[in-house]
Amino acid sequence: MRKKVRLSLFFILYLIIGFLIYSFLFGKLFPYSPIIIGFEKHELANVIVYTQKGSEYTDFAKIDSLIPGVEQFHDLQFKRKPKIFLFGTNQSYFSHTTTRARFCAFFNGNIVVSPWAQKEAIEGVISMEIYLTHELSHSLLHQHAGIIRALKYPKWILEGIAVYSSNQMGTSWYPSKEEIYQYIRQGNFMPPDYFKTKTEDKIELDVENRITFMYSEFACVVDYLVAQYGKEKFLVYMKRLLNEYNYAKVFEEVICIDLDTFFKEFQETVKSSENLQAIHFFAHKMQG
Repeated sequence: MRKKVRLSLFFILYLIIGFLIYSFLFGKLFPYSPIIIGFEKHELANVIVYTQKGSEYTDFAKIDSLIPGVEQFHDLQFKRKPKIFLFGTNQSYFSHTTTRARFCAFFNGNIVVSPWAQKEAIEGVISMEIYLTHELSHSLLHQHAGIIRALKYPKWILEGIAVYSSNQMGTSWYPSKEEIYQYIRQGNFMPPDYFKTKTEDKIELDVENRITFMYSEFACVVDYLVAQYGKEKFLVYMKRLLNEYNYAKVFEEVICIDLDTFFKEFQETVKSSENLQAIHFFAHKMQG
C-alpha cells in the first residue's frame, strides 16, 4: 500500500515538473524562462533582441538606441540588458505569453512584441520607438523593484510614467493632453486608485477609447505632478515605491499633500481655464 502511495506521489510530482518545464520552454511561463528555444539571439550594447522565424522588424540598432533616453528620464540604469522577444506568428505569441496586447513587459523586465505590432510599426500605423519606450519604462522599474514588489507597484502611476516618458499622448489611439482635459471638463475621470480593481468597471466614461483614455489621463496626472511639484520630488516618489508598498503614505511624505487632495486639485485645476494656462506654462518651463 505504501509503495503504491509513493508511486502515485512520484507520478504526480513527475507530471507537475514536466508541466512546469513545458510551460517555461513552450508555454505561458516562457517570458520567465532562463532557456530560450526557437529564437535567434542578437546581443547589442544595451539590449538583447530575440527573433522568431517570421518576425518582420529588423532595426535592432534603433531599439538599442532607446535605452539611454529611458535611463535618463527615470534617473536609473538597467541592472541587466532587457530582453526583447519579437514573435513570428500569432499562434506562437498566444501560446508563449499570457497577454493579447501588442506589447507587454513582464515582471522580470522581459518584453514581448506581437507579430501584428511589428507589422503596424513597419506600415507606420504605430511607432515602434514610442511603444517600446513605454514598455522599457516598465522593464526598468520592474528590474529595480524585483518580481514581488513589481506586482505591488501602483498600476496607475506605472502606466502614467510610461505614457508620459514616451511622449505617447496624442499618438496612435492615445488622446492628447488637450483632449484629456476636455474629457475631464465633460465629467470623465477615472480615479487612479480604481484602476485594475473591481471598482474600475463601475466608473462610466463617455470617451472614444476607454483604456487609452485612462492611460493618457494618468500621464496627465504625472505631467501635472512634475510641473507643479518638480521632477526631483516626482523621481523621489517613483523610486521610493520600488521598496515601499504604502504609496499614499509615501506620496504625502514626499509631495507634502495627501493623494486624494492632490487628485481633487488636479481635476479642479484642469477645469479652470486660468489654471490650465498655468499648467502649460510650468510644463513648458520644466521641459525647457
